[in-house]
Amino acid sequence: MSKTTESSDNLPHPPPLTPEQRKLITATVPILAEHGIAITTLFYEQLLEANPELRNVFSHSNKERGLQAEALARAVYAYAANIEDLTPILPVVERIAHKHASIHVAPSHYAVVGKHLLDAITQVVGADIFKGDLYEAWGAAYWNLAHVFINREHELYEAAQWVGWREFVVARKVRETEEVTSFYLKPKDGKSLAPYRPGQYISVQKFVPELGLRQCRQYSLSNAPNTESFRITVKREPGVRAGALSGALDTAQVAHPGWMSNLLHATLAEGDPIEVVFPFGEFFLDDSSAPVVLLSAGVGLTPLLAMLNTLVKADLKREISWVQAVRSGRVHAFREHVRKVRETHPDRVQTHVVYSDPSASDVEGRDFDVRGRLDLEKVPRDVLCLDERDAQYYVCGPVTFMADMVGGLKSRGVDSIRIHAEVFGSGATP
Repeated sequence: MSKTTESSDNLPHPPPLTPEQRKLITATVPILAEHGIAITTLFYEQLLEANPELRNVFSHSNKERGLQAEALARAVYAYAANIEDLTPILPVVERIAHKHASIHVAPSHYAVVGKHLLDAITQVVGADIFKGDLYEAWGAAYWNLAHVFINREHELYEAAQWVGWREFVVARKVRETEEVTSFYLKPKDGKSLAPYRPGQYISVQKFVPELGLRQCRQYSLSNAPNTESFRITVKREPGVRAGALSGALDTAQVAHPGWMSNLLHATLAEGDPIEVVFPFGEFFLDDSSAPVVLLSAGVGLTPLLAMLNTLVKADLKREISWVQAVRSGRVHAFREHVRKVRETHPDRVQTHVVYSDPSASDVEGRDFDVRGRLDLEKVPRDVLCLDERDAQYYVCGPVTFMADMVGGLKSRGVDSIRIHAEVFGSGATP
């Protein structure tokens, strides 16, 4: 555990792009649209083959499903398409910088990534095309963007209580539902924890024997900040369809679980050690006094639960609306907790809960408000705070859910600047 970070002094520092170089970058946008996934897939293959230690950093499941290649392809395309004015992609840059900080990306990593990315573009596009001024333009563009990330990540590291992995232990393990478990993590050294912003996440790291690799995952903190512990609330992922694992069958598509979530559920017990990174993330509760509307689906409730608990604990008098989509009471985590919060603060807290597939024991009007999918047209206007022109909206859940919520809020007159959406893993911004 250290606050020391690498210097970027020995890395290339090209001047800003010239108008001619920006034109060359813009001219490659159609190529990236057609070949972006091929480029980034080849990039990851060659990067990890040449640097096997990085397999401990990247999510094996996301790589197998092609999510990392897809996310990088989108990012490279967006950078090229907005090379004349990067303002539209700055929120994405901020999100990626926090993600990089959460896995302790160092300046030296950018040299490795730059080499393999330019090599992959050359191989896919063709060395007879990607050469000369075009190659030089992309090299300069890469390093200009790399230093934006390096500088921002340095700021994040400087503001963190520690940099890199810190040893924690599991103080409590609480089964919330049949598929969701909370883990209370305390520093092994017993020292106090600095506050984080409710909505942020931590990275945790464990060795996965089936892969022979260390794997790290980001999990939102699901409780209000305190000096003693972090709480993460993890859904056990049943499995994904992916390519055969190294050392397993050479052919056939195999189903394998979300490695880290299953490992935590099945093998991590109270008293066990786990490595943790200081909280990061650009999705967090604002500091205003405006009403807050928290919209979640499934395990997307976790960062919003941290916001709810913080608002109640601080007694800030902000109006709070809790709008939630759940399959049924059987998988409804923290149902009694939210109900108690509402009953304790009836003047400040309103709730609206939708069950898409209620069980026989679920009672409408007691356990949930509406049956079906969450439709904002059916949520009472006062619960959505639509007449409050400064209300802030926080949305978290599957990408399709967030896209529906963001679109629904905009159609009901909510300005984009007041809508905040959390993106899990390699997902796209809704």
